[in-house]
Amino acid sequence: MTGKILVIAQQKGGSGKTTLAAHLAVAGLHVSGGGRVAILDIDPQGSLGQWYERRERRLGEGETGLLLRTASGWGAKREARILARDHDLVLIDMPPRSDMEARNAIEAADLVAVPVQPTPVDLWATVATLELVEKGGPPAILIVNRAPARAIAEATLAQLQKLPAPIAAGQLGNRVAFGATMGSGSTVLEAFPHSKAADEVRALAAELQRLLASQPAKAIR
Repeated sequence: MTGKILVIAQQKGGSGKTTLAAHLAVAGLHVSGGGRVAILDIDPQGSLGQWYERRERRLGEGETGLLLRTASGWGAKREARILARDHDLVLIDMPPRSDMEARNAIEAADLVAVPVQPTPVDLWATVATLELVEKGGPPAILIVNRAPARAIAEATLAQLQKLPAPIAAGQLGNRVAFGATMGSGSTVLEAFPHSKAADEVRALAAELQRLLASQPAKAIR
């Protein structure tokens, strides 16, 4: 078997990459029909790893439903490909502002998800992120993250639409529950399964899963 590799990338810090990665990982356990999901943390800050450790303490070692690995530099691509051999889905949490790690991980990816908050600063950083993705080759998709309760301003949406990547239909709102559940190694899917936040995650995960399934298998792993 050869699983799909989804990279979460954004050159700007504070974009919600780790929160998105954790939620998509847990959602992937269900969307993939109970398949095996691995997470690869290559951010030196190790935020995804800290979330996973809290998850282990809450659920018990070996009971998280996920496998965690860490890597850096050229080892990120190698580790991602190894994990994809026996996992249905591999999620990679990228560090911000790190071209070397980005290029290595992106080369292994089937799809790159770029979280972007609807602000000018995030838009500027997203341009640089997409330039890195273009060098690596896989398709990218923009995910509007921490969207305000009201609709995105027309001007911001118009700028997003000019970027060389499609915008996901699914968006994640600016909801306290996302950050609150991360502190205990959980997600809104588990803590608030019937909430609007959980519905947003499930819809986005299903959309990304369809995109991943449509990508041709890599010639070399």
